[in-house]
Amino acid sequence: MNAATLPRLAVTAGEPAGVGPELLARLAASDLAADLVAITDRGLLGQAAAACGIRLHLADDDGQRIAHRPAGHLRVRHVPLGAPVRFGQPDPANAHHVLAMLGAAADGCLDGGFDAVVTGPVQKASINEAGVPFSGHTEFFAERAGAEVVMMLASPALRVTLATTHLPLAAVPAAITPALLERTLRIVDASLRQGFGLARPRIAVLGLNPHAGEGGHMGREEQDTIIPLLERLRAGGMDLIGPLPADTAFVPAMRPRYDAVLAMYHDQALPVLKSEAFDSTVNVTLGLPFIRTSVDHGTALDLAGTGRADPASLFAATRLAIDLARHRAAA
Repeated sequence: MNAATLPRLAVTAGEPAGVGPELLARLAASDLAADLVAITDRGLLGQAAAACGIRLHLADDDGQRIAHRPAGHLRVRHVPLGAPVRFGQPDPANAHHVLAMLGAAADGCLDGGFDAVVTGPVQKASINEAGVPFSGHTEFFAERAGAEVVMMLASPALRVTLATTHLPLAAVPAAITPALLERTLRIVDASLRQGFGLARPRIAVLGLNPHAGEGGHMGREEQDTIIPLLERLRAGGMDLIGPLPADTAFVPAMRPRYDAVLAMYHDQALPVLKSEAFDSTVNVTLGLPFIRTSVDHGTALDLAGTGRADPASLFAATRLAIDLARHRAAA
């Protein structure tokens, strides 16, 4: 990408029976300044556009960069469906279609053909029912790229990263090790510098226990694991705050003190983020050798095919991907 061309984004439609194809159609109908390349089944995209009452001008992707994309124009990298789609009814026969979309997007980013990938929501259960173990986009891309990654959820006002993601709560304390925290914090720090342009990122680290352990009276993880690790990383130059009690870390007076938060587990911080910015929150995978953003919602099967699904999260994910791509190109 250069100053004369648009950021070239791969956009995957996600679960074909969900709202992803319709959201992609609405994105394509906008005049957003990006070279959008839909990775999906061409016929499915036509169905989705019809459901939304949108007329799209579709063309095969030729791999060439462009300087302008008129609203409603979209290039497509065709990935055929495994079975016809009935909106709202996922079919495991389309699991390999979904995986092929993700593989094409990742490989295109790795070989430089795309500047970023933006992903629509997938139905994990449907993929697993097809006999393919699948825990999510993040893990898929990490394995494809051979990278260690961290999940970030970002809104215009708050960035939250996670030390652990989809673990049962009972398994979290044993997972919070010095090695995990150091790896996670180094990825977050590097990503905030390289991707978000922060010269000295300030990261607030939450405690695991109520009141951040209350000096060891409500749990020893802070005293034995978190505090010693933070002190060592601070001595190495990282700007780390905490461990902070999760119940006060997000109050307005605290927000100006940090650029991002590291939470110890999934539901420690995400309810705060989603309750205040659900439609504008973006899932970002840190640590990959390419940019990946995603909607922060599910497949909404009950809305699929109605044309009523709200595309706000996909627009937010695409805008952030554009910003990150431009920043990376300028670095």
